[in-house]
Amino acid sequence: MLLIVIKEQKYFGLIFRSDNLERVQLSEQNVNPGQEKAGPQDFELCKILGEGGYGKVFQVRKVTGKDKGSIFAMKVLRKASIIRNQKDTAHTKAERNILEAVKHPFIVNLMYAFQTGGKLYLILEYLCGGELFTYLDREGIFLEDTACFYLSEIILALQHLHNQGIIYRDLKPENILLDAEGHVKLTDFGLCKEHIQEGTVTHTFCGTIEYMAPEILTRSGHGKAVDWWSLGALMFDMLTGMPPFTGDDRRKTIEKILRGKLSLPQYLTPDARDLIRKLLKRQVVQRLGSGPEDAEQIKNHNFFKHINWQDVIARKLDPPFKPSLKSADDTSQFDEQFTATVPVDSPVESTLSESANMIFQGFTYVAPSVLEEMYAQPKVVNARSPRRGLLNNTGFGAAASLHGFSSPRTMDVHLRPSLDLQQQHRQHMMGPNTIEDTEMVDLGQLSNRL
Repeated sequence: MLLIVIKEQKYFGLIFRSDNLERVQLSEQNVNPGQEKAGPQDFELCKILGEGGYGKVFQVRKVTGKDKGSIFAMKVLRKASIIRNQKDTAHTKAERNILEAVKHPFIVNLMYAFQTGGKLYLILEYLCGGELFTYLDREGIFLEDTACFYLSEIILALQHLHNQGIIYRDLKPENILLDAEGHVKLTDFGLCKEHIQEGTVTHTFCGTIEYMAPEILTRSGHGKAVDWWSLGALMFDMLTGMPPFTGDDRRKTIEKILRGKLSLPQYLTPDARDLIRKLLKRQVVQRLGSGPEDAEQIKNHNFFKHINWQDVIARKLDPPFKPSLKSADDTSQFDEQFTATVPVDSPVESTLSESANMIFQGFTYVAPSVLEEMYAQPKVVNARSPRRGLLNNTGFGAAASLHGFSSPRTMDVHLRPSLDLQQQHRQHMMGPNTIEDTEMVDLGQLSNRL
């Protein structure tokens, strides 16, 4: 393919167009000059972080290129497992696209994406701080100042997604990661909905029930405001030790979300109580953040009156907890059941046909930061009820959420299990199990399916 280039010259701020034309033969080499190629051979497997029905999550070390020696998290997905379900395929591609498009201080970074004949690979920054869930589990409840810090960073991440036309739809402690300094990183974009504009609604039933907004449960159509309901549920969880509406099973939890009374502890400050109430409004139009102002309404609430939002986005605030880490490749926040296992990227039994592989065309990606580094000059660097803890988490799902991966369609809808159900829950989470779809059903039908 030929490209005709019209040369321009600039003198004293004025642009003069030259009559000289240059013919350039388009190719991958001159469109993306110097683009670093990446493949499985460029990464050394260090540890297994999790495993599930669709693949594995590894801690890896880059062994080639300018970022040689860097530690990443590598998620490996088997194509044959994904393409069996059209929605799994769509969500996998959407998550990869969102991770490429969205760049923000409080959202996990995608570094590379590539594929082989039978597998997909996502390389993301390694977040050694672990889940916010782990710290909440350890502390029982957070002080309001602590919750305010985390909520402020989360709000800015959600606001950025909303500005890009994306609804997150799965905000929960397990999907909020901490970096080495203790700042928030939002992860797991498998349930996101893209291309949502003001007034646009979607009807997909997805999320984690305890944090799901009523309009998702009733399938009456939902928009960006579902994320603010989830923020309210998360805030309640941080300050009380549990989500606001929970039951013995999914059906009872749904009933409480739709009809239950919100009970707030007396020890909460008036500002905290007021914000939770305004976020957990069942009527969307009454919910704080539901209007065109979106996050600005929430940022202006008195609960955040001491927050300087410019300092938040600049990461100038001191995190309440700084992870206790021995090194950049520390895996102490992961389940030893996996990290103690010898890491092996199992060979695929078969590869897809050429036509099937076309589904994943365009999957390859190299982060701009990697390309910039290639041309840079060398640097000289001189008392609560039992909660499911990280070590009892669901293996692949836990590790996946730690790095912006979704365990495809296996964790769409679930409840936090009691400790005596851990083994049963782990087996349940290792294989695909979902009630997510876009068909309209009434609550009675939904409850029967649950």
